[in-house]
Amino acid sequence: MKEVILSADGESIIYLVPDAVANNLEEYCLEFCSNWLRNSPDAEKYRKHGILCYTERDFIDYLNEYAFPDYESTMLKNLGWTDLGENLPEEYKNHPYYNF
Repeated sequence: MKEVILSADGESIIYLVPDAVANNLEEYCLEFCSNWLRNSPDAEKYRKHGILCYTERDFIDYLNEYAFPDYESTMLKNLGWTDLGENLPEEYKNHPYYNF
């Protein structure tokens, strides 16, 4: 498990996720946004009148329930507003980052 930073146009949150996700964060995030949310019957609750409504917490739920049910991705720390990752504290600047 590795640390990543996720946000949804708001606060930057550090999550612990499976290594495969951390090593390919953009790929997994795009699969979630572009494919799973739009096409999976399990994602129906995120589709409201033709608009997708979700946050980074929903991505974590997706990882835990569908993509990596044998691993539990968890929130570790809220870094607050970091200007979409531009103003991360020094110790987190090399973490994989994705904004939904």
